[in-house]
Amino acid sequence: MNYPQILDDIFQHVQPLLGQGKVADYIPELAHIPLHKFGMAVQMVDGRSFHIGDADEPFSIQSMSKLFTLTLAMQLAGDAIWQRIGREPSGTPFNSLVQLEYENGIPRNPFINVGALVVTDIILTHLNDARQTVLDFVQMLAANPAIHFDEAVARSEAETGFRNVALANFIKSFGNMHNDPAIVLDAYFHHCSLAMSCLDAARAGLFLANEGRLLKSNEQLITHRQAKYIKSLMLTCGLYDAVGDFAYRVGLPGKSGVGGGILAVMPGHFSVCVWSPGLNESGNSLAGTAALELFTTLTGISIF
Repeated sequence: MNYPQILDDIFQHVQPLLGQGKVADYIPELAHIPLHKFGMAVQMVDGRSFHIGDADEPFSIQSMSKLFTLTLAMQLAGDAIWQRIGREPSGTPFNSLVQLEYENGIPRNPFINVGALVVTDIILTHLNDARQTVLDFVQMLAANPAIHFDEAVARSEAETGFRNVALANFIKSFGNMHNDPAIVLDAYFHHCSLAMSCLDAARAGLFLANEGRLLKSNEQLITHRQAKYIKSLMLTCGLYDAVGDFAYRVGLPGKSGVGGGILAVMPGHFSVCVWSPGLNESGNSLAGTAALELFTTLTGISIF
């Protein structure tokens, strides 16, 4: 497979899409990101890697971080987390409060905002620090100690994240948050502010394509069963209320973020991250989705 040529073809194909869509300007720090940015990186389970465009430029991974916090929570608490979080698609926007009232404060899945808040609460309960431990975990996965929190983004989210504050307090009222909501929110906002490149994210997500094992050490990070569970949730819940369209067009388990990144995996083959900050109406990268659709078309590789 000529991956360099495939990435070059994709890069040329998406050029007309760059500049389209809308950045997540409701987070003021993200309003300044140029729409023309585009990067893509592929990390193979055999150790090879390929990239193109702005693949080495850090960006705010936002809800892509929920993939890593869920992995850490599953390491710490195992199946007990499902007593507090569901495993079903929400069919509603990622920051919706609608379902919580009649579902007694149990989030539909760990990839919507309220679900990720419960995941952060679980990490905090077990480790007493849900900020540094997550940063250390992601640095280890990506083999890059330079990965950091973008404090300006975290501050921007804290200053404008009124709906997330409401979500945290709402689930606290149902008894589904065990720690101080302010501490959980601070950690959550920092997770979303993680600055990583496509290269970082593709490396960090490779364990999911490798049956839960780290590539270099062959260490079993999570069990094969847990890796399967996470990938199934990516496929059914990873792109909010656009999961059906993404599965139809791309055919890979994926997790998006409103910073314009999408991380997807093909079990046994590769992890791929694409970044383009222009978002479609569902809050997913417009050019990034098109790039991944073309990637699975040109390679002929998808889970379907």
